[in-house]
Amino acid sequence: MEAADDAQTTTRRHGVYRMSTRVPVKIRLKRMGAKKRPFYRVVVANSTQARDGRFIDTIGTYDPCVNPPAVTLDEEKALRWLGHGAQPTDITRALLRKQGILGRLAEAKTAARQVRKAESGP
Repeated sequence: MEAADDAQTTTRRHGVYRMSTRVPVKIRLKRMGAKKRPFYRVVVANSTQARDGRFIDTIGTYDPCVNPPAVTLDEEKALRWLGHGAQPTDITRALLRKQGILGRLAEAKTAARQVRKAESGP
């Protein structure tokens, strides 16, 4: 038996009702590499997890040690997670903007709005 709410859900598991809150999902950097030689993975993780803790999905890499800094992002995955409401941190927002992914997301949203507006009104 389940009852859904915007912020919380009540689930029955093993005869006990438990309250669980939905955790916002973030797109952020996970530090890897050696001492004084950072290398980052761009990951999707629950906002409550540690910086280098569990993550849901890897969508790219960022290497600030090379000149110019190397960024590789899977555009399809990034757009999917942004479409599902994942919030990028400040650094990852800048990386997504430089790669042009945030611009494509904005274009897709406006196109979807125009289609819905055309379908609903004469």
